[in-house]
Amino acid sequence: MTGNTDGSQLRLLTVHAHPDDEASKGASTVAACAARDVHCVLVCCTGGEAGDILNPAMDRPEVRENLPEVRAEELDRAASIIGYHEVVMLGYHDSGMADDEHNAHPEAFANADLDEAVGRLVAVIRRVRPHVIVTYPDERRGYKHPDHLQVHDISLPAFEAAGEPGRFPEAGEPWQPLKLYFTTWSRARIERLHAMFGELGLESPYGDWWFERPSHDHLITTKVPIREHWQARCDALRAHATQIDPASPFWFGLPDDVAGDAYPWDDYVLAETLVGGPPEGELETDLFDRIRGLSEAEVDALARRHAVGEGT
Repeated sequence: MTGNTDGSQLRLLTVHAHPDDEASKGASTVAACAARDVHCVLVCCTGGEAGDILNPAMDRPEVRENLPEVRAEELDRAASIIGYHEVVMLGYHDSGMADDEHNAHPEAFANADLDEAVGRLVAVIRRVRPHVIVTYPDERRGYKHPDHLQVHDISLPAFEAAGEPGRFPEAGEPWQPLKLYFTTWSRARIERLHAMFGELGLESPYGDWWFERPSHDHLITTKVPIREHWQARCDALRAHATQIDPASPFWFGLPDDVAGDAYPWDDYVLAETLVGGPPEGELETDLFDRIRGLSEAEVDALARRHAVGEGT
């Protein structure tokens, strides 16, 4: 077992907005973690009820009529491919894009009471007891999907509240995660994939818009090597047959092995840490950097120090 010095298992919790997000953001990292015996749990905040059917082959009456059930089945298949040990549905309705009719749904995630939604996530954190959480950055200047913004908005306060005995006492015994990361699609990834299309004489799906956006690559702290687990990401995406068109040039315009070779890393921004970060000018290669080898007693001590504001 790859874990802590006292034999306890390392644990990872990822927080995503809809079914299929877990496949498009960091799937290979989770597959790599699972292969190293890390216990991996997925929180999916909505059922994806507002998603369009983007694969023409799946645009059939029986699919349209049962889309929530179909998307749940797709999520289960994808999570199994990736290597998740558990999928937790946070229980909210897909809010749809901004100004969509689903915005008005009474159970829409974007309309949820923030404190109540944080409490739901805290309960999951305290039960799973993750050492590391992966969630979304603040995307208000980029992909402004209301549910993605809400994932960000509940994850940071839940990371803090989970370890505080006075917060959400009904949610279980306190547990303080040690690190929180934001997923990111780096400019470097897009540039390399775009170049590979050109090298193969193929039309790139990455138009000027991709390169007009400001780059945030300077914020990246962590590049996880994932080439050996790239295929899990590809297969998990294909499992979401309603949402992912297997003929899509964006997702599958390059052969799987070529895309995996072009940029064999997943990129992250370390947003919160109780164990410090990489030295200036260096990048981490492991979400559990500086956590592997800690005993449960050391983890508890770090959490207590954090709770009283002593820092790391």
